[in-house]
Amino acid sequence: MSDALLTEAHKALRDQVRAFAETEIAPRVAAMEDSPTSFDHELAALIARQGWIAATVDSAYGGMSAGHLAKTIIIEELSRVSGAMGAMVQASQLGVAKIVHYGTEEQKRTWLPQVADGTCLPTIAVTEPESGSHVLGMQSTAHRSGNDYILNGRKAFVGNSHIGHLHGVVVRTGPGSRGLTAFLVESDRPGVQLEPYQPTMGLRGFSFGDITFTNCRVPASNMIGDIGDGLSVAYSSSVLYGRLNLAAVALGLHQAVLEQTVGFASTRRRYGKPLSLLSPVGHKIGEMHARLMTARLTTYHASQLLDAGQPCDPHLLNAKYLNYESARTSAGAAMEIHAAAGLRTNLPVERLNRDVQHIWAPAGTGDVQLHRLAEFALGTSPGQQWSQRLADKLAPADGPWSPHRTPVLAHYQRC
Repeated sequence: MSDALLTEAHKALRDQVRAFAETEIAPRVAAMEDSPTSFDHELAALIARQGWIAATVDSAYGGMSAGHLAKTIIIEELSRVSGAMGAMVQASQLGVAKIVHYGTEEQKRTWLPQVADGTCLPTIAVTEPESGSHVLGMQSTAHRSGNDYILNGRKAFVGNSHIGHLHGVVVRTGPGSRGLTAFLVESDRPGVQLEPYQPTMGLRGFSFGDITFTNCRVPASNMIGDIGDGLSVAYSSSVLYGRLNLAAVALGLHQAVLEQTVGFASTRRRYGKPLSLLSPVGHKIGEMHARLMTARLTTYHASQLLDAGQPCDPHLLNAKYLNYESARTSAGAAMEIHAAAGLRTNLPVERLNRDVQHIWAPAGTGDVQLHRLAEFALGTSPGQQWSQRLADKLAPADGPWSPHRTPVLAHYQRC
C-alpha cells in the first residue's frame, strides 16, 4: 500500500539506493562491526558523492531539490543494509537543515554546493554531557572579540563527529532562551578537539562522539541566523529533520528485521516442516509485518505533509516515536523466533537489535515525544508549529521532482 504514495521518480530512487547499498555497503558491514572505534572514510565519501545528502537542497545550489519523502526513502534504504550508514546520511542531512533554514545567501552559496558534490559533511552540535535533551541547560559559551567570536565548551553525541567537515555549533552568548547563538565551525579550525571515541552498543561505523572547543576563534560571518537565534536553529533542525530522519533509520532497520526473520523461519525446520508454519511463529511474523506497514505509512505521510508545506509537527513526533517502538518490538520478536541462534553474531538479527536501541534518545527521547504529543492533544503546545513557521523552506522549491533533475541517480558513482 505504501507504494501507492510514491511517484515513479520515488520508486526509481528507491531502486537506485537499494542497488547501491547492496553492492557497495553490504560487503563492508562485517568490517565495521569488527572495528567499533574506526570509521570507513572512503565509504562515507562514496555515499556523499551520490548527492543524497543534498536531497532537500535547492537545485540552485546543486542539490536534488527532491524533498523530504525522497530523503526518507534514501535513509530507509541505506539503513536496511547498514543502520550505521543510514545514520551517517541522516546526521549530515540534519546538519544541512540549519543552513537551509537560517543560512545567509553567502553561506548557502559557499556550503550547499559542497554538500551536494560530497566534499562537505555537515554536522550539528547541540547536546552536552550535562544537559542532554534540555537544550537551555547548555554551558558552552561564545563571546565577542573584535570581528570574531571565541567558543569554549564541550558537545556530546555529535553525529559524524569524527568524519564531519563543518560543525553547526549552538552555544550560549547570553542568559535565557534568547541567549543561544549558532555558528558554523570548520573541523580544522584551531581550538577544535575531537575526543577519543568511545565504543558503542550498536551503529558501529557511525561516529557520534564528543568535540571540545577551546578558545576556538570563529568569524562573526560564520554565525547562523542572528544573535539569540540558536534555540530556533536547534529546534527547527531537530523537529523538521531529526525526528523524520530517525524514523527513516528505524524504518530501514525494521524492514531488515522482517526480511531476516522471514528468511530464517522459512529455511529452519522443526517437526519436519519450516518453522514459519508453526502457528505461534507465523503469528509473530504477521504482527511484525503489521507494525512495519503502519510505521511506513506514518513516516511517508509525515514526509508528504512536509513536502506540501502543511502543519505537521505532531505527525513528525509520532513518526519518530512509533517507528522506534515498532522496530524495537519487532526486533524483540525476531530474537524470540531465532531463539539461541539469534545470540550469534554471524546472523544480522543480533546487530539489528543493537542498532535499534540507538534511535530512542536523539532528537528527543521517547518520553519527550509523548510529552509534546500530549501538549498537542491538550491544546497547550506553545507557539506556532515549526512546519508552519518554515513552510516556505520545506517544500521542493521549483516544482515536482523528477529523475531528470537528479542525473547523479542514473548510475551511482563508484570509487
